[in-house]
Amino acid sequence: MELILDDAYFMKKALQEAEVAFENGEVPIGAVVVVQGRIIARAHNQTEKLNDVTAHAEMLAITAASNFLGGKYLYDCTLYVTLEPCQMCAGALYWSQIPTIVYGATDPQRGYSATGVNLHPKTKVTGGVLEKEANALLKRFFIQRRNLN
Repeated sequence: MELILDDAYFMKKALQEAEVAFENGEVPIGAVVVVQGRIIARAHNQTEKLNDVTAHAEMLAITAASNFLGGKYLYDCTLYVTLEPCQMCAGALYWSQIPTIVYGATDPQRGYSATGVNLHPKTKVTGGVLEKEANALLKRFFIQRRNLN
């Protein structure tokens, strides 16, 4: 049986990162950066753990991928993230010049598209990959959070 490394495969890996965030009491968002079919960076939200509002999954994944590649630009890379990037993350992705972004759930209130932020003009975006799974995880987190308060 051949393993198919498609968008769903890599989004499942991002969802695994989101589960780690969930288990750690963080908003469950996960990200992976892929180049030539290989994951070179994995990250999940760590804003609570690091006491840092910029410690979003995408920001941490960008840094890890840049360190792996030895440069600031993420040419030939694809970011898989479970939630549409916010304006801060979109700005960082713009400057990284990443050519492809694939996200799971849309964020109609805080997502980059709702806030009018632009990505790099050459960046291709695909949304809605495993959207139901990403939304379900977020919903479960916020229901649990409400029940604890």
